[in-house]
Order: sequence, then structure tokens, then C-alpha cells
Amino acid sequence: MRAYIYEKAGVMRVGETSQPHAKADSAVIRVLACSVCGTDLRTWQFGNERISPPRVTGHELCGEIVEIGPQRKGFSVGERISIAPAIGCGACYSCRRGYTNLCENLQTIGFQFDGGFAEYMEVPAVAFDRGNVYATPAGVPDEVAALAEPIACVVNGQEFLHIQKGESVAIFGSGFIGCMHAELARMQGAKPVFMIEPNESRLREAMRLVPFAVPIPSGIVDLHAEIRRLTEGSGVDVLITACPVGKAQADAITLAAKRGRISLFGGLPKETTGFLDSNLIHYKELSVHGVHASTPAQNRKTMGWIAAGELDPRPYITRQYPLEQIDQAFEDLKRQSVFKAVVKP
Repeated sequence: MRAYIYEKAGVMRVGETSQPHAKADSAVIRVLACSVCGTDLRTWQFGNERISPPRVTGHELCGEIVEIGPQRKGFSVGERISIAPAIGCGACYSCRRGYTNLCENLQTIGFQFDGGFAEYMEVPAVAFDRGNVYATPAGVPDEVAALAEPIACVVNGQEFLHIQKGESVAIFGSGFIGCMHAELARMQGAKPVFMIEPNESRLREAMRLVPFAVPIPSGIVDLHAEIRRLTEGSGVDVLITACPVGKAQADAITLAAKRGRISLFGGLPKETTGFLDSNLIHYKELSVHGVHASTPAQNRKTMGWIAAGELDPRPYITRQYPLEQIDQAFEDLKRQSVFKAVVKP
């Protein structure tokens, strides 16, 4: 079968590899759609030491079961499924408390298990055992179902923030994740929602998708003066750094209102220290939160919103690519010419 293989940092290619077969308690799916996330892009650009090569990458996916082991009950051939890719061990301290995404022995589709940038993928037994596999609702298109996982990560990030009706929210970054943060903040009654973005063309495109947000083109205006003006000097209640930029983290601390809450959602690819002013955190009584991946429950919640029509991510799918054009998808994402790229193997 054809697959996109991570051989080592800087070496990723579409090539032939063995088609998987189901074990007694696992299953094989035909991958129907696998979307490309920011982590995939950073892996394509810089490599990823968490991936054990050679590995088929891709973890935001929807597939149809084509083979299932005799010991695996509750699922059947022909059924569409979605997967929460971060699989906990079920026994460590974090797992016992329900935070399986923070498992001490975490295994992830596309990292320790072969992922969805392939024609077929084995769904490991442990994914079923831990409840990470669930049926894709009828009526949700394949490419839309693949977006439930990245949105579930947004859900995870916002659960710390407890956004209330009428609170102000500022989001750094106007890509897919930034827009999803805006969508979910609005669902919780946030107003106003500020979208901070230095790339003017990117910001204009985002405003087409989230017209309720207040655009702040930080490349041409004084960000701090603009926030002071828009908040009458009080600062912003909730700030989310939906971009891999250390300066955004520093700005979030400065722009926060007293007792504000901050989500450092975007991971930093290189230098990771020296951005946070701990005195401002201390004297303003700020809450600063990290976020990593998502739980199966958050994935199911997100898919439920999509199936019910409460959240519609379809407008964000800029382009769908065959597997042979996956490098073009990465190039387009790097240039920020697409919001969300979906691969259809």
C-alpha cells in the first residue's frame, strides 16, 4: 500500500509499505480522511524526537473498518470510526484521575503506532481497550469527522478557562486553531472576541470565517495601545496563544486583566524559556494553563456538537489532497495559503 513515511528528521516520503492485517483483538481501517495539524507541519519542517521511525504519521482521521479480529466485540466491518489518538495506559497516576492525555506511558497514533497518512491503518487493540475508538455519526462527512480531534484539543484548552458570558477573549493567531478557539468562545457567550494576527491577508480571510470577532492587525497597529483602547484600560479576561510564538506568550501576560486566565495553547518549536513575567502573574493574580492533546470524552463531545449542527467546521477545509500530493499540502500550510488541509488516501 501507499503511505507517507517518516524515516528520520528531514526525510519524509510517499512510498510502498506492507498493508496491515488485523490481530485477534485489533482492526484495520481504510483511511477515508486524515487532516494535517500543526504538529505534523512542525515534524515536516524540523523532525520530531517523539516519533519512533520508520513511522506512518497522521492522527486526525476517519476510517472504515475493513477487517476486525474475532476477539474484538462491539464494532463490525463496514462501520466508520473515529479515534482519539492519545492513548493512555489506564494505570498510571494521570490515567487513574481521568487525564489519559497526560499518561506517563502515553502512546499516540502517528507517533508510536502507524497513523492515517496511508491507504490502510491498523487500529491497535489498546485504542479499543481504552475507549479511544468510537463510531462516526451518520451524516458527518469523512473530512469533517477528521476535524473532531483537533477541535477536541481546543475543548481541552478551554476547559481550564471557564469562559463566562460577556467576558472578553483575545486569541493570538488566526489559523484553524485560532478560529476554532473563537468559535468555542462565542458558543460560551464571550464578547468581545479579539483576533490578533500580524499577517493582514491571513486576518482578512479569518474574518470571513469568524465575522463576529474584532480583528487586530498586530503588524501595523500598536497591540498594547489598541487593547487598552478596546477594553477601556482594564485588559482582557481570557487570552489564548494559538500560535507557536514566544512573544505572544509574553504579550498575553501583559495584556491580561487582573485575575485573567491564559492558555499557552501553541507549543514552541525551539527556545521555550524566558517569555513569562512571573511578577505580573503574581501581582495581577493571573492563571496560566498549559494544554496537551485531548481525552476520548472530549473527542466524543466535539463530534456530538458537529453531528448536531452546533459547530460547523466545513468552511475551514480549504483544500483536499490525494496522498501523492501531501508534500504540497505541507507547502501550502507553511505559506499559510490554506486553513485546514485534508488528505484523502
